[in-house]
Amino acid sequence: MSGKYIEVYVYPRARQRRIELRGDNRYEVWVPEAPADGAANKAVQRLLAEALTVAPSRLALIRGHTSRKKVFQLMSA
Repeated sequence: MSGKYIEVYVYPRARQRRIELRGDNRYEVWVPEAPADGAANKAVQRLLAEALTVAPSRLALIRGHTSRKKVFQLMSA
């Protein structure tokens, strides 16, 4: 597996769905989903994929499954 690493800080249970770039490959993401059963992780993955204009399947959550600080890997095409 090779590709670019993307750091994400997540705000679950937010009032709105929003994403902001905070530096090179660093984002802050707000999602209304609760962090239960992976719902917030899936929502973050979809929103990040939309912002990067890639398929959600190209993003793999590699660190931070139960944390607000997450690292995704953008897989090569």
